[in-house]
Amino acid sequence: MISMKSPALPRLLAALLAFAVLALTAFTTPDAWLKEIDTLTANDAAHPPAKGGVVFVGSSSIRLWLTLAEDFPDIATINRGFGGSELADSLFYLDRLVLAYQPRLVVLYAGENDINGGKTPEAVLADFKAFRSKLHAALPKTRLIYLSIKESPSRARKASLFQATNELIAADCASDPRCTFVDVNTAMLDASGGTRPELFVDDQLHLNAAGYAIWKRELAPHLQP
Repeated sequence: MISMKSPALPRLLAALLAFAVLALTAFTTPDAWLKEIDTLTANDAAHPPAKGGVVFVGSSSIRLWLTLAEDFPDIATINRGFGGSELADSLFYLDRLVLAYQPRLVVLYAGENDINGGKTPEAVLADFKAFRSKLHAALPKTRLIYLSIKESPSRARKASLFQATNELIAADCASDPRCTFVDVNTAMLDASGGTRPELFVDDQLHLNAAGYAIWKRELAPHLQP
């Protein structure tokens, strides 16, 4: 039995907490996001966004992009990111988060959490293809931009898997003129190909203003009609 005063206790508690988080992530289903989706769309009935805009959808890097309207003042943007989600979750809620607004363009950032959670690059590609197919079945003229998975200091051990996923999705985008792969990751690396901690907030996972400035610069040329 471990004493409450044992120096091993903090390590044990940390291990148990990590296991609990991993277990929760492993069994998360799209239903887990229902309340957040309801919150995101709560005002749509009373104040529906204009159709023909640009929908940003995906995980926390989209949700936390709070300066979209300022960064792209001439573009009607709709932020529908929900933190911690995987690409399959955006696919599951595509009707509510994207198709309902009939956008001319969709900007998708998802796949990073998938790889970090244990999915293979091939599995992420399959989800991307399903997202693309469902989008274009409903809105055949809508363009789709996929923002490359970024390499962050806190997930450096997954860099090779992120790169493999980016390569697969870039190749798939090249097969459809309605799809564009925008490489935001390369612009965030230093001259030796390493990550730049100064582009991230304290968790070394999510972007700060300097990081989003790079995304803005790389993405802006692709947003015009």
